[in-house]
Amino acid sequence: MIAMMAASAASDWEDGERRTRRSRNWQDGPKRTKRRGRMFGTGELRLVLLALINEEPRHGYELIRAVEDMTGGAYAPSPGAVYPTLQMLEEEGQIKQAKPKDDDGETGGKKPFKVTKSGKTELEERASEVDELMGRLGEHGERAERVKEKSPDLFRAMGNLANVLKNRAKAGKLDQGTINEIVDIIDEVAKRIERL
Repeated sequence: MIAMMAASAASDWEDGERRTRRSRNWQDGPKRTKRRGRMFGTGELRLVLLALINEEPRHGYELIRAVEDMTGGAYAPSPGAVYPTLQMLEEEGQIKQAKPKDDDGETGGKKPFKVTKSGKTELEERASEVDELMGRLGEHGERAERVKEKSPDLFRAMGNLANVLKNRAKAGKLDQGTINEIVDIIDEVAKRIERL
């Protein structure tokens, strides 16, 4: 998470100058909403998932990884966003369960989905939106890769910090006192870096 936040912040800077992001507002039209720093605006994750399933039948985890791959590892949608969106798409009739991928019929409990005729029609009608979304994800991935290339040691160190915090949390070693100490340490390091 820390590495993703840093990549996002760092990708706004190129050649020492801050790049501005194009924001969307209500005046741009009914289908365009302001993202406010989020990867996707209202309904955009739904459209991306539908487009990815149209490429090939996939289940939730594969979709999360596909989006992460498109963004150069800088962003992965949470299961809490993906699975309800898949359920909604299925209820709308845009996707349906596909046959299992392996020869023995085992999916390991994972439900692959495929796009229905209705889903394909929607994708055809919204092809320009899909192209824009996929292009934006690709650009985000390219920026993330450029940042990683410039500072691999920084990303390694941030990844180490994220892993230590995740492992401590999983092991149940993050009581409120420890959390307060960690927050103080991170705040102090942030101040020191800001002064460099």
